[in-house]
Amino acid sequence: MSPVDSIVYDHPPPELIQVLADDCRGVSLPRLITLAIKSTIKGFPRPSLDLSALSFSEVMDSAFEHPLHPPFDPYANDVNFLLASYVIPYVGLTGYVGANPLLQNATSRKLVAGLLGVESGQDAVIRALLYERRAWKVHPYEVSVAEFTNHISMLRNKLGNDGVKDEGLVEDSSGNILAGDKDSLSYARTPEEILRIVYGSGDESVPGGFYPLGGDGHIAKSYLSNA
Repeated sequence: MSPVDSIVYDHPPPELIQVLADDCRGVSLPRLITLAIKSTIKGFPRPSLDLSALSFSEVMDSAFEHPLHPPFDPYANDVNFLLASYVIPYVGLTGYVGANPLLQNATSRKLVAGLLGVESGQDAVIRALLYERRAWKVHPYEVSVAEFTNHISMLRNKLGNDGVKDEGLVEDSSGNILAGDKDSLSYARTPEEILRIVYGSGDESVPGGFYPLGGDGHIAKSYLSNA
């Protein structure tokens, strides 16, 4: 199975894909990250990814702590796709911030700094687009876009299990397009926190969610082998 074959996904709205892909010249961000890693350091096999509608609907059910009816479909319309896009990139951003001080050589630190810049830009675009639509009701749930982001952020804080490092959008005019701590610095998460969140299990040794077979990096594998 090739890396591309291991990704499970449905087709998102093409017009929104174009908006998100323009700055990447038509190349998806995960592929850009993979190319960046391979061109800088020795890479590792891409893990199996589940980006299906079912995978996202399960995340939303967990975020609201009850099943949504009908199940949330990330590919149904532009707003749903933006909300689905909100689920993952910020987690990677906090992971890069947390990992950078732990890296021991300049090449790795330079790579992570470069990836962090791109990831931050993507997250800012997504949050800005959602902020413009923060008061919109997400059909057919009659819940605002801002409320959706808050439920998602609270879920990530809960799964990470190490305090508040995430914040959804506010609906008033005070604005919080960019998320940051009291000093306006990006929050940092450890590799263990990242695994707990992307697995959706709250446990770095229990794979699931977007990574049904777990991660393929040394840290992820160390927890899987000890499970």
